[in-house]
Amino acid sequence: MKQRSIKIRATGKYLPKRKITAQELAEKIGVSPGWIEKKSGVMVRYFVEDETASQMGFYAAKEALAIADLSIQDIDCIVCASTVPEQGIPCTAVLIQRHFGSEAAGIPGFDINATCLSFIVALDTISYLIDAGRYHRVLLISSEIATLALDWSNYESCTLFGDGAAAVIIEKSSPNDLAAIVSSRIETYSEGADLSRCLGGGSKHHPREYADHPERFVFEMDGQGIYRMASKLLPGFLQRLFEPVGLSMGEMQLVIPHQASLMAMRLLRKQLEIPEDSLMAIAHNHGNTIAASIPMALHEAIRQGRLKRGDRTLLLGTAAGLSLGGIVLEY
Repeated sequence: MKQRSIKIRATGKYLPKRKITAQELAEKIGVSPGWIEKKSGVMVRYFVEDETASQMGFYAAKEALAIADLSIQDIDCIVCASTVPEQGIPCTAVLIQRHFGSEAAGIPGFDINATCLSFIVALDTISYLIDAGRYHRVLLISSEIATLALDWSNYESCTLFGDGAAAVIIEKSSPNDLAAIVSSRIETYSEGADLSRCLGGGSKHHPREYADHPERFVFEMDGQGIYRMASKLLPGFLQRLFEPVGLSMGEMQLVIPHQASLMAMRLLRKQLEIPEDSLMAIAHNHGNTIAASIPMALHEAIRQGRLKRGDRTLLLGTAAGLSLGGIVLEY
């Protein structure tokens, strides 16, 4: 596999205005706060009030640009990597560009959707375009509003999720940077397609059906089924990710997983033999923010000093499909 000379220039994050504690959510759905802590481990998450997905993505992007000391004119592509678009047409990247105003006119914008793996898939895909010289500096944004499609009677899933956005500026690294994508891999096993789904909202089930079939327009998840399938597939997947570049889990300074649930991360950490101090977890005070969870955790790892220039990190996740994705990144 060809190593790509890609550098993460800066990151940004936005959390919605409404902070929801486990106690508040417990009162809303009629369970004890102790039950939420035991089942999901999510003690704090954020729900949108009046924010839209494109607004949240814009705010996260503004922070990343400020940290990088760049303006929107320094960006030559805007990519939104999220699960649920703000609207059917146009794509969310277009709506994010509009928030920047006329100074962003002409900058190409498009979406990449691989559900929870959208950020990993977009980073992998765009890295080839940057490495080939098609783009120089790309603004990659994941912005998710999970709470609008939750089934509040399904306590095991509705207590996991939160809303929010993260943005990453990626560019070609110089020889002195040593920053690179060392290895990447995506695999999909569609026998797991029904383990995590939302049937409505596309061309198969129109919103006009909502009154008669509301269950088609809420998120469904078989968490145990996903865990069983993922835990069976992940060891072989990681072997195929690491072997071509001669690496192993023990050589990762930090592992940044999709923040699906704290329980799932704990079990997978033991199974994959990830050192406890090498695992980056933010689900307890963010919730599962779908595709935004990995770039949010990446932002926090950098902000907290857990990821430094030259460190080798593994971005790892699963998604509806069932899909697996991983990137070995030299930060």
